[in-house]
Amino acid sequence: MSETAHMRDSWGEARLAAALLAVDPGLAGAVLKARAGPARDAWLETLRHLVNEAAPWRRIPAGVGDEALLGGVDLAATLKAGRAVQRAGLLDEIRDGVGVLAMAERAETGLAARLAMALDAAPAPMIIALDESADPDEGAPGALSERLAFHLDLSAVSLSDLNTAPPGHGRESIAMARVRLPHIVSAGAERALPQTAAALGITSLRPPLLALRAARAAAALDDLDEIGEEQAALAARLVLGPRALHLPHEDEAQDDQPPESEPDAPPRDDEANNDNNEPDEQPDDQPDTAQTPDELTEITTEAAQAAIPAGLLARLEAGASNSRASSAGQSGATRKSGQRGRPAGTRRGDPGEGRKLDVLATLRAAAPWGRVRRRGWDRLKSGPALEVRREDFRIKHFKQKAETLTIFVVDASGSLALNRLSEAKGAVELMLAESYVRRDQVALIAFRGTTAETLLPPTRSLTRAKKSLAALPGGGGTPLATAIEAAEALAHGAARQGRTVTLVFLTDGAANVTRAGTGGRDIAQAEAHDAARRLRAAGHAAIMVDVSRRGAETARSVAQNMAARYVRLPAGNPAALADIARTAAA
Repeated sequence: MSETAHMRDSWGEARLAAALLAVDPGLAGAVLKARAGPARDAWLETLRHLVNEAAPWRRIPAGVGDEALLGGVDLAATLKAGRAVQRAGLLDEIRDGVGVLAMAERAETGLAARLAMALDAAPAPMIIALDESADPDEGAPGALSERLAFHLDLSAVSLSDLNTAPPGHGRESIAMARVRLPHIVSAGAERALPQTAAALGITSLRPPLLALRAARAAAALDDLDEIGEEQAALAARLVLGPRALHLPHEDEAQDDQPPESEPDAPPRDDEANNDNNEPDEQPDDQPDTAQTPDELTEITTEAAQAAIPAGLLARLEAGASNSRASSAGQSGATRKSGQRGRPAGTRRGDPGEGRKLDVLATLRAAAPWGRVRRRGWDRLKSGPALEVRREDFRIKHFKQKAETLTIFVVDASGSLALNRLSEAKGAVELMLAESYVRRDQVALIAFRGTTAETLLPPTRSLTRAKKSLAALPGGGGTPLATAIEAAEALAHGAARQGRTVTLVFLTDGAANVTRAGTGGRDIAQAEAHDAARRLRAAGHAAIMVDVSRRGAETARSVAQNMAARYVRLPAGNPAALADIARTAAA
């Protein structure tokens, strides 16, 4: 039996995936989900041993900048040579080589896009994305992982698996497989693998093409002329299984088999004679052993289904509803501020990536070393008056105050209208005035009946805010869940623009209208708690102002779910609420 059939365990197939990458670099690479440890180091060492020794091997940090990745002008060498001197980037160094992307789960979309462009070009590097996340919902960016053939999980591989594993492929077998690779015939695999991908819900064309390349490389390793059943099944397990979006549908054709003929009438004499003299069955001296395309498709589909990671489909279904909440506010948190603002001195560093060179500070840093550096010049030739080196570069730094947005979410339902709506309006008006003094932006959302309405989009106009607040009517139900979701959507958009958001809720927390606009206090309260927990995951600062007369336990529980500061509206003293909002915003 071939080695392809022997290696069915996770570590064995991971090593086999490394051998396939060495045979066909067009497989682009792999996503390796494993923490730093013996298993990951052993797999990387296996791949490094099998690929070409002359191929460069570089590590790509997850936070690498564009200049380090793509290259640019070497300013120090340019000043010294008097002409433009280009500096090669990491992508230029790993052409026809291997790049190991560390902490791929933290890579930004811009870095993933640049690596994807490098994989689509020729000559293309091989990328190994190291996914060190313990959260199964996190991983390498989709634009990058889609182009990498293998998604390997070594988290369950133990040290004993490494010690007891049989020897794998060597460099000689890899070299011989590279020679056979261009002559491998696809046979029925070029039809079976795309059908398997469609049965698993994979709509992209790249995975079946990568699976076909993997099957050809496996056939070349097994010294075959065409792709067989084992090689096609292996490609389905390694390439298509981890990408499955749903289980294959059951074949309903089995239930539609034609009924067996009933022997109601006896056979005629001439039929009986024909049966005795000329049997219908052909002699079994040449059995048909070739796999039909449909049979091969069934085999590859079963192999891919067996390789689907446990719990993957359940996480895919649950992840669709939480993707928005998990990504809220990330854009504003990583906003760079090295170009505008108040000057904050200079520091040593390289220009570029939005950093500005302070020319005077750079010359001041290089001037004291002028005589020492001139000693090395040829005295027969005239040298520069001042030599500027890389360690002399000084970068300008700025302090920029981030804009803040205070979103007031006011309960205008009937319960509040009967109690303290006028006091709540007075408190909000004072807080609006405090925000205007700080030149912060304010927004106003009111909820009543079955909807939540944005009465005032983010603005600095105090006059508009007062007019919107004065025209606020009261009465109706309390759609608290709808209001929290509307506030989260507004805060998400502001955070993506780099603003710091503070949410101020004025309500008694007694929800009685569901998202669908129907009544039902228990369901509405449960939906409000669920929306509050999603707002908590977004990471925005929030204040829950209990506007009930005696304090409501419902408002306190909603505040706990959204991790908000709980306060009660001071009776007869709405000005104290402005101090609370100012403290929370600071």
